[in-house]
Amino acid sequence: MKKILATVLLLLCAAAMYAQEQPASDSAAVEKPKYWNTSLLTQLGFSQVSLIDWAAGGFGSVSLNSYLDFKANYAKKKSIWENRAQFGYGFIQNMGEGFKKSDDRIIIDSKYGYKAAEKLYFSVIYNFRTQFTTGYKDKKGSPIVSNFFSPAYTSLGFGISYTPSPNLSINFAPLTSNLVIVQDADLRSLYGNAPDQYVRYELGAQVKVDASVKIEDFKANTTLTLFSDYLNKPLNIKVNWDVNITAQLTKFLGVTLRTYLIYDDTIKHIDKLDAAGNPVIGEDGKVVKIPGVQFKEISGLSFTYTF
Repeated sequence: MKKILATVLLLLCAAAMYAQEQPASDSAAVEKPKYWNTSLLTQLGFSQVSLIDWAAGGFGSVSLNSYLDFKANYAKKKSIWENRAQFGYGFIQNMGEGFKKSDDRIIIDSKYGYKAAEKLYFSVIYNFRTQFTTGYKDKKGSPIVSNFFSPAYTSLGFGISYTPSPNLSINFAPLTSNLVIVQDADLRSLYGNAPDQYVRYELGAQVKVDASVKIEDFKANTTLTLFSDYLNKPLNIKVNWDVNITAQLTKFLGVTLRTYLIYDDTIKHIDKLDAAGNPVIGEDGKVVKIPGVQFKEISGLSFTYTF
């Protein structure tokens, strides 16, 4: 009997010691840190007008505007890596005047930063811009003024980035290389390239400001890019300024406003006029073209959802 009791006590002690040595349950495990933060904004707007024997006149039309804004940001210790891709396309099909493109853009941005001090990063910044399809001066059938990779812009800059708050970033890249690519030989002179120049090289300084604000269902973000070309008229600053505003009305319905402003003195797209308002003809027999401010505004009621 004593041997049996001793054996039982020995087994109980062994079981107790084994239980004390077991690791904590899975519920107490520490959650792995999350380094990536991603989001996708989708917007789709559509309108249609149909007229049958309308006494006041007019034309039927169909229009569509679509926009995707994808972000993927990484942060770990002293390193940050911010990526953004924007895709926009829109058109108006007017039954009386034909097809017109209202929006067409591909924009890819990437920035890597390594923390040097509080709110200050050494940075490398990359940008690429082009469009999907052929663009016409007025409507389909009129002279072509753009195409895929005609033009395309790609830039790489080295500098510093100042981030005083999560909603504001200022990047200064005193060493920025920029390539202007025009695949279509007929369009090269329009964008500042020589007739046989597939790629034009620029070297300069760039300042880029990204800002955003969110108040309940109201969101706005803007990007301003200023570039000075050391190799060609550095005082002629090139400007790209985008603004995106969304006011959410319901879960899926929102009012959107997007504006784009561009000034580039190498893009000569406006007819030069004399004092009487007549086009000036150059030595080649063609109308002389001059640069000017380009502005586009797209607004409307659209299906809007953020993943």
